Amino acid sequence: MKMFLSHLDSPLGEMLLVTDAGHAVRALDFADHQARLRRVLREHYGEVELTESLPPTEIVDALARYFKGELDALNVLRTVTAGSELQRRVWAALRHIPAGQTTTYGKMAKDLGFADPRAAIDIGAANGANPIAIIVPCHRVIASNGELKGYAWGLHRKRWLLEHEKTLAPKSEEPQTAMLPGF
Repeated sequence: MKMFLSHLDSPLGEMLLVTDAGHAVRALDFADHQARLRRVLREHYGEVELTESLPPTEIVDALARYFKGELDALNVLRTVTAGSELQRRVWAALRHIPAGQTTTYGKMAKDLGFADPRAAIDIGAANGANPIAIIVPCHRVIASNGELKGYAWGLHRKRWLLEHEKTLAPKSEEPQTAMLPGF
């Protein structure tokens, strides 16, 4: 299968975009996770011929608008994923979580029709196998206790994305202390 590989800059580091001939997003990963990208492509599509190309303008524009604060700009982008039936169901459900909101693995399992609370584990695994960062917003799924839990591209990126979407208060770098006069 022939696909196209493009390099994009982002506030979170260089990204690798994989598209098909129709400009549908097949994968979006970070350059420091290139081995993961190649593994996912191989698992989902078998032998993939990646040709370096310029990224499609509509994808570049949507990502730029998203990073500038237009949080729904990614909603218009087309994605195509392979994977198991459960994975595709989870990834489709992720696209329905609005920017600025989060859900839990358990709630997502229930929304997908699973009565057994242990299904949250399967939902988490499918979430973690998501091949399309940011556009398929797996970063919007958190633990029921509010913890961020895992993120295939690093918790620092998940935190940044949730802060960017104003879902999570920015983590202060250093505690603020009052200075007394003369000190």
